[in-house]
Amino acid sequence: MIGGASDPPPDAIRASPRPAPVILILAPDPDHVGRDRLLHQTFEVSILLKGAFAVLEAAGGVLLWLIGPTTIVAVVTWLTQAEVGEDPQDLIARTLLHWAQGFSIEAEHFYAAYLLAHGLVKIALVAGLLSGARWAYPTSLLVMAMFVAYQSYRFSFTHSPGLLVLTVFDLFVIALIWREWRRVGAA
Repeated sequence: MIGGASDPPPDAIRASPRPAPVILILAPDPDHVGRDRLLHQTFEVSILLKGAFAVLEAAGGVLLWLIGPTTIVAVVTWLTQAEVGEDPQDLIARTLLHWAQGFSIEAEHFYAAYLLAHGLVKIALVAGLLSGARWAYPTSLLVMAMFVAYQSYRFSFTHSPGLLVLTVFDLFVIALIWREWRRVGAA
């Protein structure tokens, strides 16, 4: 009924207060926060491991540069002497001896320079990542991707399980660096 006694006057409708707006306060999901913390800690541990291996690589490069092929043959002979005495056909001992005896001065210099350069590059990247330097994230991703590509190429020839494990670890670290870069960039 229009304009009847039960309808409120038109002014009364306009004068009624609006309902208060609803404000949702979203608390962080404790599971999400815990997962983020765990992933960040995993990132830090992985980068520290990479740094430790980088220091060993650089030190190995310097050591290799200093000792020479004659010393390498002597050390490998000493390390495998007991095993070859027990089993002259021992595959690992014979392979190590063969490798050491065929190790030229040119190969020594190449591996020494490679290990030293590889180690120093990774040390610089690890230092950049741990200090939160913005340049270190994309640079690390690029360098790690190049390592993975090279390791995959080498794996196609060697089928080395160790190289496969290293490549999988590097892919894991790449994912962590990417995630950390996104997290730091959003902050």
